[in-house]
Amino acid sequence: MAQHVVLGVFPDEAAADKAAADLKAWDKVDDAVKLNAIGVLVLDDRGKIKVEKVGSRSIGKGAGIGILLALLTPVTLVGGIIGGAVLGAFHHKGLGLSADERDQIGALLTDGKAAVGVLATDEEATLVGDKLAELGATVQTHELSDDAVAAAAEVAAAPAEAAPAA
Repeated sequence: MAQHVVLGVFPDEAAADKAAADLKAWDKVDDAVKLNAIGVLVLDDRGKIKVEKVGSRSIGKGAGIGILLALLTPVTLVGGIIGGAVLGAFHHKGLGLSADERDQIGALLTDGKAAVGVLATDEEATLVGDKLAELGATVQTHELSDDAVAAAAEVAAAPAEAAPAA
């Protein structure tokens, strides 16, 4: 079963945080969706990607969403998500997106915008995309290879020196 990252871009971090909270509440009341991991993606004051994990049913998947979201963006924006050589090797392996596609996603985060990223199954991806659009987002969906999801889980489970920064 393929996994997807559904990305909803909002005008600012506060709107993205509210949407993430709304998704968590929706997950609790709607049996049609059981979201694995949700994260908010923004640029910090130095222009580096900051990922805040909002919710997860699994610690590994929760940590993995930060890595997966970071890999959607240009390597030049990633700071403190993954350490040193792991970042370079994993970003090179990537998620099947071209450098141009990652640049386009990075450009979406300019001017204070923020994104909510959700790891979703095939069946949930459309529902999540529709919900994010209902909450005011511009939505993109990116299919992930099983290898990318497994590699993110492996990096997330790695010792602290290779794992994502808190």
